[in-house]
Amino acid sequence: MEKIIPFKGKVAFPITLDPSVWIFDDRRIDLDSYFAEPNQPEVDPNEEYTKTVSKFWEKEIREGAILPPTIKSEKKYEKEKVLNGSFGVPLSPFLNNAEPADDASWLVIETKNGDHSFSIENADSLIMAFSNKGKPFLEDGPVHILLKDGSNLDQPITHVTAIRLD
Repeated sequence: MEKIIPFKGKVAFPITLDPSVWIFDDRRIDLDSYFAEPNQPEVDPNEEYTKTVSKFWEKEIREGAILPPTIKSEKKYEKEKVLNGSFGVPLSPFLNNAEPADDASWLVIETKNGDHSFSIENADSLIMAFSNKGKPFLEDGPVHILLKDGSNLDQPITHVTAIRLD
């Protein structure tokens, strides 16, 4: 099975995607928590920050300061999370890096079982899952394509061989 996914077609920069390195990517999404929580409406980041800081200071005043966890315990927790978690990355940053041509209107996911087409406007709704419970998709991978609303969570697009813009 090929582990590299070409991103080709009507793009200024044809790129190749290597899902095996995405575990180190800051854009990765923890799919276990992403799909477990109901989709929240967009919140103003400043308002969210103000609420978080307010709760923190209120707790500090009532309970006193609590020492933060050590770096060693944080690293251990992060390592366990990576080894046991299910992760994905959004497709849109790769689409932006490839710079679609002005006349490109369709994003086509090529698979061994046929093609799946999405309008370019809907590309923001796609997530490329690259691990499940800490394991890469060796049999039907290298990625599974999921919709952000979770509607195809039980039947993701598998056996992806390329991503093409038409």
